[in-house]
Amino acid sequence: MTKHHITSGRINQKLETRNKILASAQYFINKGLEFTLEEVAKKSGISRATMYRYYSNIDILVNEAGLNINTRSPESIIEEWKDTDLETKILGIQSYYNTLAIDHESAFRKYLCSVLAADAAEIKRGTRRTKTLELVFEQTDIHKNDRDKLVTVLTMLMGIEPLIVAKDVSGLNDDQSMDIMAWGAQLLLQGYFAQQQKDLP
Repeated sequence: MTKHHITSGRINQKLETRNKILASAQYFINKGLEFTLEEVAKKSGISRATMYRYYSNIDILVNEAGLNINTRSPESIIEEWKDTDLETKILGIQSYYNTLAIDHESAFRKYLCSVLAADAAEIKRGTRRTKTLELVFEQTDIHKNDRDKLVTVLTMLMGIEPLIVAKDVSGLNDDQSMDIMAWGAQLLLQGYFAQQQKDLP
């Protein structure tokens, strides 16, 4: 078994556990019931210790579970763009996540506030964006180190965080924010591939 397979397996297992937790929290939310982290852990079939490794704050879990209801899976997102070139795929993914952030801006801001207020430095946000981009780049022959860097920078150009900067700091409206982030993604991809052409022997 290769190191890559082991690492991928661990990542997938963590995502599955996280999805179980969110699904259990959504069950309580949909029923209109109040719940504790311990009750979510029990319904998810995991230990209390495991639960706290993922979510140590009930407010963060409640807010993220509410957002998760409105979010498509990475696989279903890329399926929509499967027959297009890489740039079109990336811009389509970016448009989906930026539109999602705009449509649910208040909920995303509330979630972000709860994370920051809890000083939750270990909480990894934006995993769906990263996962979606990784699935797309895995289908290319781009070197893994370059893929990882492209995924990281492109993730920084989609979602609630750059939207807040665009609107609150730069004073842009929704459409302008979407346009400037798409422009940034295009420049990044075009610049990367132009450099690759220059580096050819």
